[in-house]
Amino acid sequence: MYWDFENLHASLAEDRFGEGYYSKPDSRFKVQEPLVDIQAIVELGASFGPIAINRAYCNWQYFGRYRDVLLQTSIELIQLFPPGASAKNGADIKLCLDATEDISRFRHIGSIIIVGGDSDFMPVAQKIKAAGRTLVGVGTRKSTNRHWAKSCHEFRYYENLVEESATVAVPQNGEGLIVLPESSSDPASDMLRRAVRLLAETKGEAWVNKATILPMIKRLDPTFDTKDYGHANMSEMLKALDAVVEVRKGESDHVVRLR
Repeated sequence: MYWDFENLHASLAEDRFGEGYYSKPDSRFKVQEPLVDIQAIVELGASFGPIAINRAYCNWQYFGRYRDVLLQTSIELIQLFPPGASAKNGADIKLCLDATEDISRFRHIGSIIIVGGDSDFMPVAQKIKAAGRTLVGVGTRKSTNRHWAKSCHEFRYYENLVEESATVAVPQNGEGLIVLPESSSDPASDMLRRAVRLLAETKGEAWVNKATILPMIKRLDPTFDTKDYGHANMSEMLKALDAVVEVRKGESDHVVRLR
């Protein structure tokens, strides 16, 4: 995953405060309010498999209020200082160079996710597809270049991801965001719900194989252990949370869907 982070934040800032807001020096060069639902995008990445590389490019000196959620999601922060008050910060150039280098170095990486809406990403899209990798784009509906979106194998609009995650962003001591599901406050049922939803979206079917659920949960939270919630294993947890999911016997494995 490669994030043109300031690009995404700027798009959301202009949606909230008006067009042209973020281009003003007194708006851009100050401590920024957290607007990006980072967890929703990370969950999209996890639905494709374990995230091997997770880098976000930005002038981070103004984005300290994202600190907690960035640490929770293990994103590598790449610091880029803009060369001038009105100049681009070069995030898209550095991002494209890194992605091109990484696909040549790491043959095991099958999918590349680029978070950003610039047409500048179109050349790297050609490189990624020529290398036989799957390219997924993420951007806001208003600011995404349509030619860039169509150059991806799959493109997801940020607004749809936030709606699908069914979460709310809650400030923690004024710094960073903790993302909490609206539907429940029980961590085990929340994690189960998120995992099954992501698997169903990836598969395109409501029913998902039971054996795939725990690996997905582990991608979302490597520390997750059913025993911490009073369940001996995943089977016991599914039985206990039958109000959240329905289980039935499939052709080769039990299958699960959200109620």
